This record gives sequence, C-alpha cells and structure tokens, in this order.
Amino acid sequence: MRTSSSHDIVQVKYEMLRRVSVENAPVSVAAGAYGVSRPTYYQTKAGFERAGLAGLAPQKRGPRGPHKLRGQALAFIQQQLVAGEPVRARELAKLVQQKFDLNIHPRTIERAVVGKKTSR
Repeated sequence: MRTSSSHDIVQVKYEMLRRVSVENAPVSVAAGAYGVSRPTYYQTKAGFERAGLAGLAPQKRGPRGPHKLRGQALAFIQQQLVAGEPVRARELAKLVQQKFDLNIHPRTIERAVVGKKTSR
C-alpha cells in the first residue's frame, strides 16, 4: 500500500480546482469526485489564491507557537534571566508555577527564551 506524498496531495487538489475553473464543473460535482466536502473545496481554493501551489501543500497541525507561555508569564521569565548565565529552565518552571499557577514544561521555557531550532 502506497502512502500519499505531499506532491500527490498538491496535484489532486490542483486537479480539483482546475476541473471547476477550466472545465466549468459545479463545485459540488468536483468536490464529490475527489472525495472532499464543498467547504474543503473552498478552503483549498482560498489557500491556492493566497499562496499559489504552496497553499495546496498540507499544513502542520496544532499550535503555531507558544500558547501557554505568553504575556505576564513570559515577561516574568525574561526578567529572571541573567545575561551570560545558562537558562535555569527547571527553576524558572517552578517559579512560574508558584507565581501564576501555570504548569510549564522546562523545555517550553528554553524554546521561548532561546528561540526554536528550525532544523530537524
């Protein structure tokens, strides 16, 4: 059994959009032929209009950034940092728990302070 690659998904979505725009097929017919709903068709069309072919590629799921650690908690952590010294993430996590009653993983603090690594 072959799994769909990102390239295959982009091609299928493009063909669906092309069927509506070039062949003048009704949206409901084209969406049904490709096994998606009409709202999915319109989301696909919006992604294509916004970013071209790149907008058809599958997007990463889940939160796009720190969703627990922001605002006052993040400002508090930044105030606790000492220039030139290592980040004491475990200690900072305990302080945030005490002050804000917010359970933050030490790695989340490290990412917020140092910045995300882009390569994997």
